[in-house]
Amino acid sequence: MNFFGPYTPLILLIFVASMLIQASLTRTYRTWGQIRNARNLTGAQVARLMLDENGLTHVPVQMVPGQLSDHYDPVRKTVNLSESNFDVPSVSAMAVAAHEVGHAIQDKVRMPALVLRGQMAVPLSLGMNLAPFLLMIGVLTQLSGLLWLGAILFGAALLFHLVTLPVEFDASRRALAYLNTRGLSGSSEGQNGARSVLTAAALTYVAGFAMALAQFLNVLSIARSSDD
Repeated sequence: MNFFGPYTPLILLIFVASMLIQASLTRTYRTWGQIRNARNLTGAQVARLMLDENGLTHVPVQMVPGQLSDHYDPVRKTVNLSESNFDVPSVSAMAVAAHEVGHAIQDKVRMPALVLRGQMAVPLSLGMNLAPFLLMIGVLTQLSGLLWLGAILFGAALLFHLVTLPVEFDASRRALAYLNTRGLSGSSEGQNGARSVLTAAALTYVAGFAMALAQFLNVLSIARSSDD
């Protein structure tokens, strides 16, 4: 029994692909981050406008440090935009801000997938911190029980990534629909730019799911071999 299951090469391949996808996202984000949007609105202004028009006037828009650190906090009910998006009137800032407000709207309507993801986040975070140690100890001691427990935790992580996909895709759909309907994207160039930014971001979640799937299959294979 060893740490390397039959899916290890696939994991390495997906890891390389993930790095390429992340590089593509960074390149796309920077490209459209240098182009002003049609209405010359900052990310914060776009977020505020979209929130207010969807009955979320109580949700504040805040600036947080970092790049691509944008997120919606369902606990504090805040839309948080990175420094590079908060007060910049670019196509990238517009797209990212609208996407995060999309999550706020999901929270308002209690989208089942978003609620489930929120319920899974904390316990799963704790479990995934333990999973690698369980796998390592299980292999070293040849205790199949630990390996199967690790496999269950990796399976839970896979479920989390699976639930995340519709949440992120729906937020981007809401964002693009709003920007186009309100004319904030402007010309076809602006529309294509917003779509490119959100598509590149979505691919990172697809890569995350693929990695979680490969890791789960690998650990499952190691656990099964321990019973032979």
